[in-house]
Amino acid sequence: MAIKSDKWIRRMAEQHGMIEPFEPGLVREVNGEKIVSYGTSSYGYDIRCAREFKVFTNINSTIVDPKKFDPQSFVEIEADYCIIPPNSFALARTVEYFRIPRSVLTVCLGKSTYARCGIIVNVTPFEPEWEGYVTLEFSNTTPLPAKIYAGEGCAQVLFFESDEVCETSYKDRGGKYQGQVGVTLPKI
Repeated sequence: MAIKSDKWIRRMAEQHGMIEPFEPGLVREVNGEKIVSYGTSSYGYDIRCAREFKVFTNINSTIVDPKKFDPQSFVEIEADYCIIPPNSFALARTVEYFRIPRSVLTVCLGKSTYARCGIIVNVTPFEPEWEGYVTLEFSNTTPLPAKIYAGEGCAQVLFFESDEVCETSYKDRGGKYQGQVGVTLPKI
């Protein structure tokens, strides 16, 4: 298994629709304003956060149970940024829609700009033949409110291609998060 370069990422995005919308370069500025970068990097792709957020709240004092997750545990926000309360978290989705090839596995890692502020993005794989918008989890590990920006970079995806195609892909298994379009809550 080998990590893939910017050249491979551009080719797969442009010829096979692996990432849509796709930015072939690394964008660090928009309309003269510096932003958290997004787009193609040397060995990965920096994804953006969309304007859809679900911020965790304890207003209903429910138990956090992945088998019976209470959707009322979140407040939905649509905005250019999201404020995450201290020691809490928010869910968001990517601007980009992914179509992962059958011979590829990705790992999504948080960007150091956010990590240096105590904002951690959950590490997650995109399995072979998974497709959809990525639901991201941002944890605010600080005792202060933290801000994340829509339309700017928030995490990096690394692409690993195997020497052989997997026997059973995420699509073959009928994965529960296949084709997700919005911020998707836990399913079993």
